[in-house]
Amino acid sequence: MAGSRILAQVVAKVSGRLAVAGVLAAVALPAAAQGLKYDVHIDAPAPLRELLEQNLDLLRFRGNARMDREQLVRLVRAAPAQVKTLAATDGYYSPVVEARLDRDGDTPRVELSVQPGEPVRVGDVDLELRGFAPVPDLPPEKQFDTTALKAGWTLKKGQVFRQTDWEQAKRGLLRQVVQTRYPRAQLTDTQATVDPDNHVAALRVVLDSGPELRFGELRVEGLKRYPAAIVRNLNPIHPGDYYSEAALQSYQARLQDTGYFSSVEVSADMGAVLNEQLEAGAATPKQNAEAAMAPLPLLVRVTENKRRNVSAGLGFSTNTGNRASLAYDDLSVFGLRMKSALTLETKKQTARSDFYFPTTVDGYNDSFGASFERSDISGEVTSVASVAGKRAWGTPLLERSLSLELLTETKTLDGIPSSTSKSLPLTYAVTWRKLDNLLFPTRGYALNAQLGGALLPILTDEAFVRGYARAVWYRPLTTSTNLILRAELGALASRDKNGVPAVYQFRAGGDQSVRGYAFQELGVHEGEAITGGRYLATGSAEFQYWFKPAYGMAVFYDAGNAGDTFSALHPKSGYGAGGRWKSPVGPINVDVAYGHAVHKYRLHFSLGFTF
Repeated sequence: MAGSRILAQVVAKVSGRLAVAGVLAAVALPAAAQGLKYDVHIDAPAPLRELLEQNLDLLRFRGNARMDREQLVRLVRAAPAQVKTLAATDGYYSPVVEARLDRDGDTPRVELSVQPGEPVRVGDVDLELRGFAPVPDLPPEKQFDTTALKAGWTLKKGQVFRQTDWEQAKRGLLRQVVQTRYPRAQLTDTQATVDPDNHVAALRVVLDSGPELRFGELRVEGLKRYPAAIVRNLNPIHPGDYYSEAALQSYQARLQDTGYFSSVEVSADMGAVLNEQLEAGAATPKQNAEAAMAPLPLLVRVTENKRRNVSAGLGFSTNTGNRASLAYDDLSVFGLRMKSALTLETKKQTARSDFYFPTTVDGYNDSFGASFERSDISGEVTSVASVAGKRAWGTPLLERSLSLELLTETKTLDGIPSSTSKSLPLTYAVTWRKLDNLLFPTRGYALNAQLGGALLPILTDEAFVRGYARAVWYRPLTTSTNLILRAELGALASRDKNGVPAVYQFRAGGDQSVRGYAFQELGVHEGEAITGGRYLATGSAEFQYWFKPAYGMAVFYDAGNAGDTFSALHPKSGYGAGGRWKSPVGPINVDVAYGHAVHKYRLHFSLGFTF
């Protein structure tokens, strides 16, 4: 056994792109002419053959302008040693290698035969954790779980010992520690002792935790125009919290989502602690230990976005027709963020402006705004002016909001003014999402529910209560097919429906409702016009097949209606087929649907189902 044990650290220094000493030392120059042409055939198991084809000098230097027969002979002679070194990185320490140069014929041919033999497998794993002392007065469930850390070691006993797996296992172990509580952890000793005779590798890893660190006070750099509350109020990290990379990334994402900053960097300011130690000068070992465990300042560096932004666009919707839009945003109007837009569509024209307060310490997003909207849909023309205030809070998985709106509405049917109403409704809305992917969901559900109304005789012509719910359910059937089910329900209670603004009544039809019918074509008939009803019920089933990861097709069946009574909800059906594309902004759907009640085909274009 003498000399049979070697340390795998020697193998670790092999980068996979080995060079034969003295061979083609200056081959980096571009080839002005073709050198000696030759073929290489490697007889080896597929994974090993691929490794050799990517790294063997015989293949790397083939076609080089300086290649000649003498250089080729030197490469063939050096090939067995190089193959053995490369094979060792893949777990084969005793390969049998033969290299032969066949000079017969016009083109020389190199025959390389590799019998890898039995691979070296992982034997004993000595994983030593140093530090990680239990924290006094901390419950057991909140202590750092060293048992789980050891159980998470990925290179298990019996696995083939490959260099890449060895490096990944060490990095993975260290990553689990430095990402939470112990950012200064280090691997102080790592050894892989390989016994090629017995085909076993003994592993030893020593991990020192270093000091357990906590966050300190917040420090902000880069703010010029915008209030510090924008950064401070979104901070979920409190002084004394354990260091956590996940918390830093979450905070950074929240700041980026505000729109105030073109770049955001959130980090623990370890440099500040080191500087404080240097400024303190010579210190006792006890003082150095205390300094090493000092709280890490939470540092936020931001680059502010430009304050004002103007954008314009043209588009088309199968619901509302041609579209032209103009938007103006200002990130600092009396300390508030303003978003305003003018949208002109064939069937609808809207102008609105909203002002947003910075998110509060408690996580509330408050806003207020005003809008004017005119629509001409199915013979009903409405003009609505409103002012509203809203408070929203929660997460993408559970969003909630409370809004109060004062609006006045003028409605015209068949060209004849019919009513003017005003109302002051209060609405509570909640959205639940449990999806595998918020942009391209294939499993889970999304549910939105609203309950509100105008119950007090204050700035209100007709008291009412309104409820609405919409749900989408996603279910994968196979790796390339999935099912989508959608349902929508609504109900309105009031003494006189005519006093309730049309925007709080219900109609159906269109891209996101019952396909095969025009936008809001299904409702209550009044003469030649269609108005909203008290009740709404729609449903949809869609089967999707993805023939490529980003491209698919679908067949669907939709049904539903809106009316003033339950008996009037006799469902109108639509069915058809369409194409799907997973675009960078979400799933784009192009459908052709047949409306059974109107005996017409209709094209529908929409962007996803998710809300």
